[in-house]
Amino acid sequence: MKKLMLVTLMMLAGAAFASAQAAFTSSDVLGAHLNYGRGCSACHSSHSGAFGNGAAKTPDAGSGSEMLWGQDVSNLYGKTITTGGGKYTEVLPTSLSATTPDVSGMLTCLSCHDGNYASNSMMKNKVYESLPTSYGSSAVPTLLGKGVSGASSYLSEHPSGLSAKVSCGGANDWDCTISNAGVVKMTGPHSKQFVTNYGFFVEPGAYNNSPVVVCTTCHDQHVMNVVTVNSNSTSGLPPGNYTTMFFLRAPYNPNDSNPRSNQTAQFCRQCHAGLSNEMNGSTAGTVF
Repeated sequence: MKKLMLVTLMMLAGAAFASAQAAFTSSDVLGAHLNYGRGCSACHSSHSGAFGNGAAKTPDAGSGSEMLWGQDVSNLYGKTITTGGGKYTEVLPTSLSATTPDVSGMLTCLSCHDGNYASNSMMKNKVYESLPTSYGSSAVPTLLGKGVSGASSYLSEHPSGLSAKVSCGGANDWDCTISNAGVVKMTGPHSKQFVTNYGFFVEPGAYNNSPVVVCTTCHDQHVMNVVTVNSNSTSGLPPGNYTTMFFLRAPYNPNDSNPRSNQTAQFCRQCHAGLSNEMNGSTAGTVF
């Protein structure tokens, strides 16, 4: 009888896994960035930048010079935005040809996601994904700087920009090290354990030999709903496809039916070490 129950449970688990896999394979990984069928050309232009995409509103000589970018970003040049409750100030680049990480990591993103200075492009300010019931009935906004604090305010947005540095060794930081190229190395016993338990998927930008937070630190704009962990990954998670949401770079699934699941918290703990199990003496790993 026990053997039969075990076989049944294994079959149910296999069916659930197959269902999850089907979710990955039945929809395009580009997700919302298919942009209502335009696909890659909604952001990139093979010829002449924003002019080739019919999106040019001003004569920007640098249009298309970075990643063949096909959206007009000129309205954002040199704009000052303040994030993280007013603690972090970012002056956006004045050209797409600037060499700082906030060009491809922020400026291009905001050419569609800024709700104040840039055109809304094809944005409808509503999230594309099906949200868990725990999110309630409110729509998740996709335009930044349009929060309750008023137009043109980024105060309620996550710290971003060249001043939003990732650090090591502080009271709330990992016992990590930073290379001369501004790369975070999870070298300490607690940070190594976290990588084993979850991984380190985020990709900070590098500025003046320091890692900094930009949009693409947490988000992979080309893959919306799945993260692949392979055998070469530094993560200790078993190889396979893992559910994510909001184009996040690591496993993040608030739809997980396990009430003990901590994977969404683990995502944030990649940077917020002071809130991690490892830094607080708990042996809990990652629960899916």
